[in-house]
Amino acid sequence: MVGGTIAVAYNKPGCKLKLTQKQTVDIFMGSINDWKQVGCAAGRMTVVHRSDGSGTTYAFTNSLDAFGGWKPGVAKSVNWPVGVGAKGNEGVAGTIQNNPGAIGYVNTGFVRANKLQAAVLQNKAGKFVGPSAVTGAAALNGIKLDPVTLAGEDPNPAGARAYPISTLTWILAYKSGYAPGKAEAVREALNYALSGKAQSIADDLGYVPLAGSILNRSRLKVQQVGLGEK
Repeated sequence: MVGGTIAVAYNKPGCKLKLTQKQTVDIFMGSINDWKQVGCAAGRMTVVHRSDGSGTTYAFTNSLDAFGGWKPGVAKSVNWPVGVGAKGNEGVAGTIQNNPGAIGYVNTGFVRANKLQAAVLQNKAGKFVGPSAVTGAAALNGIKLDPVTLAGEDPNPAGARAYPISTLTWILAYKSGYAPGKAEAVREALNYALSGKAQSIADDLGYVPLAGSILNRSRLKVQQVGLGEK
C-alpha cells in the first residue's frame, strides 16, 4: 500500500557517513568495527540489530545478500555475527540514539523521529544516495510485480537515483467469502489508502508514496475484492 526505505542509521557526531555496498556488508559482518575504517574519527563501532523476527530484517538481509559477501542468509531472523539486539524499529532506534558510536538499520521514519543520522549508500549504478521518498520511488518503480498477487522485490535495484534498500508493503484481502456488504467496506478502506490524500502523507510518516504503474495496478486490484460475491 506504500513503499519504504530502510536506513543505515548511526550516532557519530561530526561524521558524514558514505558507505559502499561492501562496507555496508562488512559492518554487519563485524570486519569493520572502528569508525576510522569508514573515514570518521576513530572509535569503537557498535552494531545494533533486531532481536525479534521482522520484515525489516528480511528486506535488509536480502539487500546485504545481493550486495555480496553476506554469510548469515536472508530471513526475518538471522544469527548476527556481531552486535546487540533490540526489539522493534523503536528499540533499535532508541539504542542507537542512546549509545554514541552505534549503528544499525531501521525504517527511515524512525531516523527522523529519533533525530538520527542516515548513511548515504552506494547503489547498483555506483552512485551514492540517501533514503528519501524520491530515491525510494526510483527503486520501487523498477520492481517487476507478479501479475496476480502484485508481489515483487528487488534487493539491489538498478537506476542512478535508486536507493538500494527499498521495499513495498502489502495488505492481503480475500477475493470472496465476505458477509453481505463487507466487501464493499473493505474496498472503500483500501481505495482510501491508495487515494491521493492518503498517499500524500506517506512521506511525512517516513514511507514512500506509490506512484505510476504500481499505484494504478494496485487500484485495479482492489476492484477484485469481493469479485463474484452476490
